[in-house]
Amino acid sequence: MYDAETRQQALALVAQGRSLSSISKHTGISRAAIRSWQACPAPQSRHLVPCARCRPAPGAPDPADSYAYLLGLYLGDGCISRPPQHRTASLRISLDDAWPGVQQEAAASLRAVFPNNAVGWVQKAGCHDLKVYSKHLICLFPQHGPGRKHERRIILEAWQQEIVDAHPWEFVRGLIHSDGCRITNWTTRLTGGQRKRYEYPRYFFTNKSDDIRKLFCHTLDKVSVEWTATAPYNISVARKASVALMDAHVGPKH
Repeated sequence: MYDAETRQQALALVAQGRSLSSISKHTGISRAAIRSWQACPAPQSRHLVPCARCRPAPGAPDPADSYAYLLGLYLGDGCISRPPQHRTASLRISLDDAWPGVQQEAAASLRAVFPNNAVGWVQKAGCHDLKVYSKHLICLFPQHGPGRKHERRIILEAWQQEIVDAHPWEFVRGLIHSDGCRITNWTTRLTGGQRKRYEYPRYFFTNKSDDIRKLFCHTLDKVSVEWTATAPYNISVARKASVALMDAHVGPKH
């Protein structure tokens, strides 16, 4: 799978009169792929959107709210990789099939942030991997690095923090959709001599990375949501007013 930029570059070489073999050797793109692009070129009305971070004056990805949501998904269940056989890195987000609505939201955010790139769906046991290939993944997600995310430092760049500050709920929503949940707890109380059962909702966020949990909690502080660390890797939101805020802006997975 190749992104639109790679496709455009290959077709430009074809237009220069170069042979498919020489283009393939120069770019690493298969001759079959180049031949298929010749037969079915991309619509001329489709304009490539340049990477916001690679411009002479680097800016923020657009739309910013979609990026904030996607950043939350990436920090939770996302992975960037580039196998030796591929010239372009890929972003993979694994999402449970129990929540098709979350999968659709994730796909929509990928299409919004990467309008020139196809979004692939890979079926796995009980889940789907959503994938997009782009040369600019590291530009947009500088948290990428060797090893697992909980084994290295995760710190937002200044421009990322500005986006999260402007769209905190989208960031929280992405984190909950990846590594969080809304559940119903229950307890019993003695009332009028009788023990009655009471149910109450709460949100949980679970992640092994201290840094990612700190980002989650710091953002909750910004939107006036009270939280509690209930286990080594768990963050709980249980107070009635805070749950109401979460319900209004995040809601249960769907």
